[in-house]
Amino acid sequence: MRRTIGLTLNGQPAQVEADERENLLDVLRGPLGLSGPRFGCGLGQCGSCAVLVDGEEKPACALDLAAVEGKAVLTLEGLGSPERPHPLQTAFLDLQAGQCGYCLAGILVGAKALLDRNPDPSREQIAGALAWHLCRCGVHNRVLDAVALAARRMREGVPA
Repeated sequence: MRRTIGLTLNGQPAQVEADERENLLDVLRGPLGLSGPRFGCGLGQCGSCAVLVDGEEKPACALDLAAVEGKAVLTLEGLGSPERPHPLQTAFLDLQAGQCGYCLAGILVGAKALLDRNPDPSREQIAGALAWHLCRCGVHNRVLDAVALAARRMREGVPA
């Protein structure tokens, strides 16, 4: 059924007219015009489309739009900006923790969810939190290092 769905998107109120059964990823990339979350597997198993819904990491491709009505959705676009990057973005750039970058939007929001819950994660905790994110480029070690670096900088109050 087509109707207007209201949500908070990247900190701003948003409304979209769509079928409530349409998946969130298609709405984010279509009518809402975002390009951060990416289509990967379409089954919620690869992490490319990961977003935060009320602070919890979710695969946007596996969520109906109605499931986020009235909720706060955060995508890569809401994480930081070129002028004010999030410490995760800075750490990923500093360590070149990406190759093709296709998976990074989901990894970054997943890492944010982890650091929001646990500001001082061990390497094993970082790896566990990001385990469902598939990266075919093989940058896993640099990703883990970048999340650890961002966590340390955030704890120490180092500006991004």
